Amino acid sequence: MALAMMTIQAHSSSLLPLMPCGNKSNCLEGGAAVYFYASLCLLALGVGGVRGALPALGADQYNPKDPKEAKGLASYFNWLLLSTISGASVGVTVIVWVATNKNNKNWWKGFLITTLGAFVGFVFLALGKPFYRLQLPRGSPLVTVSEVIVVAIKNRGLSRPESPSELYEASEKDSESTKIAHTEQFRWLDKAAILPANTDPSQWKVCTVTQVEEVKVLTRMLPIIASTIIMNTCMAQLQTFSVQQGYRMDTHLGSFKVPPASIPVIPLVFMIILIPIYDRLFVPFISKFTKHPSGITQLQRVGVGLVLSALSMSVAAIIEVKRRHQSLKNPLKPISLFWLSFQYGIFGIADMFTLVGLLEFFYKEAPAGMKSLSTSFTWISLSLGYFLSTVLVNVINSVTKRITPSKQGWLHGQDLDKNNLNLFYWFLAILSGLNFFNYLFCATWYKYKKDGDNVVVHKDVAPASQSITGMPFLKAAAAEEDVSKATTVEETDGNK
Repeated sequence: MALAMMTIQAHSSSLLPLMPCGNKSNCLEGGAAVYFYASLCLLALGVGGVRGALPALGADQYNPKDPKEAKGLASYFNWLLLSTISGASVGVTVIVWVATNKNNKNWWKGFLITTLGAFVGFVFLALGKPFYRLQLPRGSPLVTVSEVIVVAIKNRGLSRPESPSELYEASEKDSESTKIAHTEQFRWLDKAAILPANTDPSQWKVCTVTQVEEVKVLTRMLPIIASTIIMNTCMAQLQTFSVQQGYRMDTHLGSFKVPPASIPVIPLVFMIILIPIYDRLFVPFISKFTKHPSGITQLQRVGVGLVLSALSMSVAAIIEVKRRHQSLKNPLKPISLFWLSFQYGIFGIADMFTLVGLLEFFYKEAPAGMKSLSTSFTWISLSLGYFLSTVLVNVINSVTKRITPSKQGWLHGQDLDKNNLNLFYWFLAILSGLNFFNYLFCATWYKYKKDGDNVVVHKDVAPASQSITGMPFLKAAAAEEDVSKATTVEETDGNK
C-alpha cells in the first residue's frame, strides 16, 4: 500500500513539491506533505513487520532436533541474507536507472516496479501458507517482561532462597511453555519467582522460573545489541559520503557511466559472491576442526565483522586522502570510482559476518515465544546506528569548529575537497576498534543457553546445577559444544 501511494504521488503533478521553491528549507507543504509522510510511515510499518517476522518464520520451518534439518538451519540465515541483498542489488541498479532516466522524470516507474514486486512477493507468501510450520503465539513478550520486573520490584524486600529449587515453577501439566533452567546472572530478578506465604499463585503476584529466565535471556542480549550500533553508524556514514565522493570521481566503466546512487551495489556484489563460498566451502572446512555446525559460533562471527568494519573505515580514510589529493591536483582527471570498492568490499564482508551472526544468535538464544522479538533486535541496532550517525556528524562538526585553526568543522559544507572527511573516517576507525574491545568483554560475559534449543526441564524444578556457563569469545567453538553436551537436566518432583 505504501509503495502504491508513493507511485501515485510521483506520477501526480498535484502531489509533487513546487519547484523551484526559492529559499524555503522545505518544498513539500500542505496536503502533499501529509500524503508523503503518511506513505513513509506506512512503509516503515510494513518493512518493520517483514524484517521482524521473516527470519523467525523461515527458521521455524526447520526442526533443530532433526540432524538433517538442523544442518539446513545453519545455512538458512546465509541464504536469507543472499536473497535480501539480491533484491537490494536490483534496487540500487535497475530501479535507480529506470527512475533517473530522462532527467529524473521516471520516478513513478521505479516505484511502480517495486510495488509490483512487493505484490508478487505477497502472493508467493500466501501460496505457501498451507505448508508452513506455524508457532502459535502465547501472549505478549512485552507483558512477560513487564510482569517479571514489576513482581521483582514488589518482592524486593523478600529474602532470596538459598536454593533455586525453592523458587516457583508451574507444573508441566499447567504450563504450555518449555521450561528453561535457572541461571545465576541477574539474581535480583529471581525475586519475581518467590511465592510469598499464604499467597495463591496468580499473574502479577508471582512469576515462574521460566518467565524470569526468559527476561534474563533478553537482558543478556542487550550489551550484544549495543556493541553493534557503532558498526551500523559506520555503514550509514559510508553510504552517505561515498555517494558524495562518487560525484567527484570518474564514474565511467568503459562507455557506460555508473550513477553515483548505484555505488552501494559494490558491497552487495561482494556479498553475493562470498556468501555461497562461505556457506559451501568455509563452513564445512572449519567445522572439521571446531565441530560446530556453523563453523564458528555466532558471537565469534559477529566479532569478525566488527574487526572488518574498523578495517574498512581505515581503508576509507586512505582512499579519501588519495581522492582529495588528485582532485586538488587535477580536477579534470579524478581517480576512478572503483577505488571505493576496497572500503565497500571489506565492509560488505563485515556485514555478511555480523548481520547473519546476529540473526542466528538472537533466534537460537531466544526463548520459544520471543524469537520474532529477538530477531528484531538486529534491526533495532541498525536503526539506532543510523540515528547515531546524524548525531555524530553534528557533534564532530561542533567540536572541530572550536579546535581547528580555520574554525571550520571537518564536515562543513558540501565541498568534500575543503572538508576533512579522511579525519572523520579515522575517527570512526578508532571508535570501531574501541567498540570491538567492548564487544569482547560483553561476548565473554555472555552465558549461552544449550545450543539449538531451550534447556528443557521435564518436571517442575530447575536445580542449581542447571546453570549454563558462558564461553569467552576467543575460545574454540568446540569447547562451547562440550559444555552443551555436558549440561544435563535432572528430573525432580513437586510443584513450587
